[in-house]
Amino acid sequence: MIAIVDYGAGNLFSVKNALDYLMLPCIITKEESEIRSADKLILPGVGAFPDAMEMLDRSGLRNVLLEEAEKKPFLGICLGMQMLFDRSFEFAETRGLGLLPGDVVPIEAPGQKIPHMGWSPLYLKHQCEIASDVEPGDMVYFVHSYKVVTADSYVSMYTEYGGEIPGVVFRDKIFGTQFHPEKSGKVGLSMLKRFGGMK
Repeated sequence: MIAIVDYGAGNLFSVKNALDYLMLPCIITKEESEIRSADKLILPGVGAFPDAMEMLDRSGLRNVLLEEAEKKPFLGICLGMQMLFDRSFEFAETRGLGLLPGDVVPIEAPGQKIPHMGWSPLYLKHQCEIASDVEPGDMVYFVHSYKVVTADSYVSMYTEYGGEIPGVVFRDKIFGTQFHPEKSGKVGLSMLKRFGGMK
């Protein structure tokens, strides 16, 4: 069972619809017991980093997620990926979950529109399990104004928009996608399927 974590700031139902389409058992939940008993966790997110972290802390789930992320496959999507890192500078410096080292900073892309919105290609840096079916140049759907800055060793795939932007990050069984796999057609579905098949 995949638990989609409901802390008040997630793109919950489009993620669930994609998992349902793939026939992967899943629930949307804010219950600690269901999160702990799930086989895998997905942390979605839309909106601003400080608001999302405040809602997560109000939900009382921060420590639950920190503990469970070290035990089972864990996927952060879009803002949920950014929340995996140490801190963000969106509006105010805000502490993240610290599951991956790095910062979230504004995208700098002179002459290009911010937010970075639409279909962009992915390029390979390091193989990881959820992206093993993705070919360099495959297109996925992004909507974001901030990007992660982290060591190359944590980056599986990246895109180019005023420089390199991590698109898929990983450490052990912790993964993040800056784009929305649930809105990225066959490529995104292949990643969710890979995640759903992990042990």
